[in-house]
Amino acid sequence: MVHITRICLRKYGNFVDNLRLYVRGGSGGMGLPRLGGQGGNGGDVWVVATKNMTLKRIKDKFPQKRFVADAGANSGVRALKGERGADKEILAPVGITVTTDEGRTFGDLNVEGDRVMVAKGGSGGSLYSAFQPSKGEAKHIRLDLKLIADMGLVGFPNAGKSSLLTALSNATPQIASYAFTTLKPEIGKLIYDDYKQISVADLPGLIEGAHMNKGMGHKFLKHVERTKQLLFVVDVCGFQLASKTPFRSAFEAVQLLTKELELYKEELLSKPALLVVNKMDLPDAEDKLAELKEQLQNPEEFSDLLPEDMIPQNYLTFRHVVPVSAITGFGISHLKSCIRQSLDEDAALEVKATHREKLQALRKQLQGRL
Repeated sequence: MVHITRICLRKYGNFVDNLRLYVRGGSGGMGLPRLGGQGGNGGDVWVVATKNMTLKRIKDKFPQKRFVADAGANSGVRALKGERGADKEILAPVGITVTTDEGRTFGDLNVEGDRVMVAKGGSGGSLYSAFQPSKGEAKHIRLDLKLIADMGLVGFPNAGKSSLLTALSNATPQIASYAFTTLKPEIGKLIYDDYKQISVADLPGLIEGAHMNKGMGHKFLKHVERTKQLLFVVDVCGFQLASKTPFRSAFEAVQLLTKELELYKEELLSKPALLVVNKMDLPDAEDKLAELKEQLQNPEEFSDLLPEDMIPQNYLTFRHVVPVSAITGFGISHLKSCIRQSLDEDAALEVKATHREKLQALRKQLQGRL
């Protein structure tokens, strides 16, 4: 038995996923030349990962978006060494990347309590600076939120991703009958009998050209970066986004999705991937599935079906190809098992790799003593 809970995030228009802030370290305190007194150092500015925090809350609570640490105390007759200025902490949500305006990464905050310094305080005045203090660092930084989930659903509009998440999570979201149905990122959570929890992120459907920021483009491609594995979802009978766009078969959809991810960030394709072939309740679905499997076994032979600029450099190999019908429930139980198996395999490999590293480090220590 698998118990499911579902978390729905708000409409994307209200969903703040990046924020630009001004930060400044505290200035150092003045030194005292006649007694050789040293001023206190200015405080630093830190970004700290905190539970139940959102970027929207930061934006609403601090409309000026300015964070300045305290200055160090001046040296005085009563206290020759000035007190250090207090640090300033910016409480931020778990799962963000902190970068400079130029794109240099300070660090990722993946778990509660992770922290990264973004602006250092100035030094207090001392003998070495003619007792003159220095100012703290001042800069603009960016907080960039990326959803963290075990599996990320990747598919073109109308592939049935929302219906699939509904089937996986026993929830009943409003799903429209037109192409662009999902306008908000949602997370379904699978809780297994042994209390193992697996989260699946449903992201709004990609369109061809998403890597160039067409449609919702980068806003949603970047969320895929923070999922452990990819869950491709295609309509077994193919799809046509609009009357003026070409019809795409299931095989073409798989390769076009691969190419979109490749063009956005090639390392995304190093993630383990599963393929869900949805809508198996439709007529001729079995024949279409057999055709798709044959094409996936020898993708190079069928590359002429794709526009030349949309042929992936490397074809993905899926750990599992799972036919399902989100409407009838066919294959859903098997899909849950495949998701669990794939994640468990990776977890086991990580444990083995960690053990290997520890053993190698231990061997080096022992060799150094001999």
